[in-house]
Amino acid sequence: MSRIGRQPVKVPSGVEVNVDGSVLRVKGPKGELSLELSDRVAVKVADGEAVVTRRDDDKRSRAMHGTARSLIAGMIEGVTNGYQRELVIAGVGYRAQLKGNTLVLSVGLSHDVEYTIPEGATVEVPSQTEVKVTGLDKQIVGQVAARIRGFAPAEPYKGKGICYKGERIRRKEGKAVA
Repeated sequence: MSRIGRQPVKVPSGVEVNVDGSVLRVKGPKGELSLELSDRVAVKVADGEAVVTRRDDDKRSRAMHGTARSLIAGMIEGVTNGYQRELVIAGVGYRAQLKGNTLVLSVGLSHDVEYTIPEGATVEVPSQTEVKVTGLDKQIVGQVAARIRGFAPAEPYKGKGICYKGERIRRKEGKAVA
């Protein structure tokens, strides 16, 4: 039995969890999310808890048991508190600015990088060297942050580039002169 899958997910007050066939909908104060459940698991909502059970004991069902429980817990967290990733831009002349639904990055390339923000994520630029990505869906927020970071990942010699706030860049020595 999955140790993660066995644990019930607590549904806080103000959050509705509805199962309609194989579609699970979670509605809370920040918004609404939905998930297409695998036919190998079933979700029962009662007494302020959502319990995930698997239909049989084969390998795929065991794998989906814990996964479904984790996804549901993430959805409940998203509609109550939301998710946020913060990025820091380091380097002379490196900066970010927001133009409508497009993030424009100047990161040492011959051209500015323009990134259209997908639906489900919100990007803020509090200062030219900070970017905040927020949203309800953990996967979308993480994907957008990783995509922005991927335009100029922090390099180990000078530390220039984009990194997550709190991320430690392992620095290297330059070439030794003879």
